[in-house]
Formats: sequence, C-alpha cells, structure tokens
Amino acid sequence: MLDERKLSVLRAIVEDYVSTQEPVGSRALVERHGLGVSPATVRNDMASLEEDGFIAQPHTSAGRIPTDKGYRLFVDRLAAIRSLSAAERRAIETFLDGAVDVDDVVQRTVRMLAQLTHQIAIVQYPSLTRSTVRHVEIVAVEGHRLLVVLITSSGRVDQRIVELESEVDEELLSTLRTRVGEATIGQRLPEASVRLLGIVEQFEARDHPVVTLVVSTLTEAFNDDRSDERIAVGGTANLARFGDDFDTSIRPVLEALEEHVVLLKLLGESTSPSMLTVRIGSEVPYEDLTTTSVVATGYGATDEPLANLGIMGPTRMDYPATIASVRAVARYVGRTLNET
Repeated sequence: MLDERKLSVLRAIVEDYVSTQEPVGSRALVERHGLGVSPATVRNDMASLEEDGFIAQPHTSAGRIPTDKGYRLFVDRLAAIRSLSAAERRAIETFLDGAVDVDDVVQRTVRMLAQLTHQIAIVQYPSLTRSTVRHVEIVAVEGHRLLVVLITSSGRVDQRIVELESEVDEELLSTLRTRVGEATIGQRLPEASVRLLGIVEQFEARDHPVVTLVVSTLTEAFNDDRSDERIAVGGTANLARFGDDFDTSIRPVLEALEEHVVLLKLLGESTSPSMLTVRIGSEVPYEDLTTTSVVATGYGATDEPLANLGIMGPTRMDYPATIASVRAVARYVGRTLNET
C-alpha cells in the first residue's frame, strides 16, 4: 500500500501530465502543488512509484508519466469527480429538450457528449427488447384501413397501416383497443408479444380476421428490433488533437469506429444506469486499442438500462471531468426518453 505522500505525488503527476502532455519532474511538482517536501524527497517517492509500476520514465527524459496502473489507481482512489457547472447542466438539458424523436435524441446526445468531453462519443440506440409498452393506439383511417401506433418507454414511435377487406365498426375498435392495452401496457416487448396472442379467442369468430391482422402487425412491431446493432459516433475530429498520444498511429482507432461490433464490446454491458465503467489502456478488450481508455455507462429511466453510451480517447485524459460528463449526459438522456 502507498502512503499518503506517495499518493499525493502520483495524483500530482497524473494531473500535470494530463494538463501539459509533458513528462513531469520533481522540481515542477514541488513548485506547482506545494507538497511540503523537498525535490529530493519527491524524487525518492517518484523512484518508489516507478519501481511499483505506477509511473514510467519515457526515453531519457528526467520526468515521469503515469502508466495504466497509475491511471487506474488515480481513478479508483485519487480522483475527485467534479460536478458539472450550472451552465453545463443547463446546456445539456436545453439541447436535449428540443429533440422530437428517438433518432433525434441519440444524434443530439452524441454531439453533446463529444463537445463536453472533447473525445470520441459513442451512443447505442435504445433497445426495444428492454423497453416496455407505454401506449398502443388503433384508429380507423380513410378506406378499409387501420392505423396502429406503438409507443415504447424508450420513446420509440412505430406507426403501421393494416389493410382490411371491409370497414370495421367503432364498437369492435373500442373493444380491441381496450383488450390490446390490457394485454400489453407496462409489459416488456417480448412478454407483450406473447400476451397479445391470447386475445384473439376473446372475440367472436366473425371478428377473428380483423383481430388477427392487428395482432400480427403489433407482434411484428414488437419483434422488429434492430436497435441493438445501431451505434451513433461523434467527435472523430477530436482525434486530430491527440495524434501524439497514440504509440504508432490513430489508424486502429479509426478502424474500430467503423466496426459496430467492436464499439458495442467497448461500451460493454451495463446492468443499471448508475453503474459506470472506466477501462484504461491494457484493460480495453482489443490489443490494437491499448493506448485508449473507454468511459461508459447505461442510460434509461429505470434500474435497467435501455442501452449504453460513453467516450473513447487516449489514456491521457481528464478522467474526473469525463466521468462527470458521461454520467450527467446519461441521466438527462434517460429522463428525456421517458418524457418523449
């Protein structure tokens, strides 16, 4: 275990290196951070930190830089997660409040997250399979048609037309709306799909063709979930700011951004919107991305996330500010989708 003085030295090294991108020397630490000890004492502490693998000496520089192990200790024990300013919170809220549908929410989210963190933002579209049915509407439109509207807890609105052979009287429509609502409202989509199949036999045989068409249309909508594979990415231009932070080139990062399967694995699987993960360097599950870090969390209005979002950037990042931004954006996105 490191004593408090060595922990303070490590914190100072991380903060200075993130800020300056220059290896940090003992004299600079004493001058900038008021550690209350001599440069010689700090040099001894730095030697101990280097021996334990928390910092390293690049090339022949007299200064030190954090290792993945050092960043991990910093994130786990030393980083004071800052709160967003009132102006930043208002900016997120105002920007997301203008969204008109789920696609708009996701696109606004990825732009906002990239702007706040100055990193690459990654947002997974909300999954229908994790959503519940908020509302189902069935209305007659001109001709022998019905408009079936599905609204889910993720804010997804799905509208479908059912073609009939003849007009349907309002009494049947009213009964159908009621029974469909009783079977599906508040249910997760997979369960709602199963429960819906049982209502056909609740109607007279002469009404079975109409009811079956509506049930089939809704079942198709419930199971039409391609959102798990959809990813929005923003802020790739931020890579230009960090070219020197990657050991060889940014090509592996650019290639990863083109592979949605890779991005989904980077975001991971959050079990609740309150759980946030930080994977640093070698902890990232791709060998070509070991000079990057990923900060990710789930988002949703309940304990179970609808999907995940996060950022990817170099290991030399402002972790406290980034973590605060990812958490705040996820919280506002969940609330926005619940109100959409």
